[in-house]
Amino acid sequence: MSSAADEIIGLYERHAEAWDRARSGDLILEQAWIERFIRLLPPGGSVLDLGCGSGRPIARHLIVRGFSVLGADSSPALISKCRSRFPQAEWIVADMRRLSLGRRFNGLIAWDSFFHLGHDEQRRMFSVFREHAAPGAALLFTTGPGHGEAIGSFEGEALYHASLSPAEYEALLDAHGFTVSKHVAEDPECGRHTIWLAQYQAQKP
Repeated sequence: MSSAADEIIGLYERHAEAWDRARSGDLILEQAWIERFIRLLPPGGSVLDLGCGSGRPIARHLIVRGFSVLGADSSPALISKCRSRFPQAEWIVADMRRLSLGRRFNGLIAWDSFFHLGHDEQRRMFSVFREHAAPGAALLFTTGPGHGEAIGSFEGEALYHASLSPAEYEALLDAHGFTVSKHVAEDPECGRHTIWLAQYQAQKP
């Protein structure tokens, strides 16, 4: 499984055009969760979109709603699309696992991106979330429903996914100062995504 996890960055770069076409529409499945996330943000607040892809549909929706977006993705081809389409936002080529911007945001999103990381990488990401979270920041991310690994497919190539257990996600959130606002496993109203919405309260000692 680990070799497939290591190939994620290259896979999205190779198939940037196909991914962009697949995500070119408006928010549909994600709409209710993005609105819950937005309700936790101050008007015009800042959002860090981790694994932003080509900026559509999530970052585009946030920009239209008046939020200040910084999108980070490991694919230069996808970030190039973001920059050409949404020059009013900030876009960087970066690996979320090593992100350290020295800035804090009112909201953080890792939608259909965080779950491509291996188990230990996911555990370490909670320090990255905390480092970039302003007081009261909202955190929205997707996972699997239970501990394990799975291989899907995109454009004929292996597409790696991993998940920790719900209990471990809850423990990691708590240990890093986040409280769970809403969690639904395999939400039938969101394409059976498993989704976490949390809010940053304080850094644990």
